[in-house]
Amino acid sequence: MDREPYRIIVVEDHASTAEALRKFLTTIGYKVYIAPDIASARGLAKAIEFDVLLSDLRLPDGTGWDLMEELSAMKPVRAIAISGHNTDVDVEKSRKVGFLDHIAKPLVAEQLTAAIERAIKKPRPTGARH
Repeated sequence: MDREPYRIIVVEDHASTAEALRKFLTTIGYKVYIAPDIASARGLAKAIEFDVLLSDLRLPDGTGWDLMEELSAMKPVRAIAISGHNTDVDVEKSRKVGFLDHIAKPLVAEQLTAAIERAIKKPRPTGARH
């Protein structure tokens, strides 16, 4: 394979979950950056080019929904929400702010990889969301 690995920012405040995601995604060929909170994710998103944002919704300094609204106002973002909170209202809110998928925890490897592949294949949204 001659292409550079796709880059994923994982926003997850639970350290062991973040590390498990990093190991799994790295093993299957992705370059993974971990952010434990919104402030760190914001910094990474500004500092690097990334292909997919994978974000928990409940974070110590806000929500993944807040992060998605902020980032997508600056540039097009392909993103997937991951959460233990999966009511119809949660899923609808995720879609409304621009997440392409909303995946329930505990994560299932096949479901996660399929969502990432769909996100990568989807053209980036054009322009910032307003």
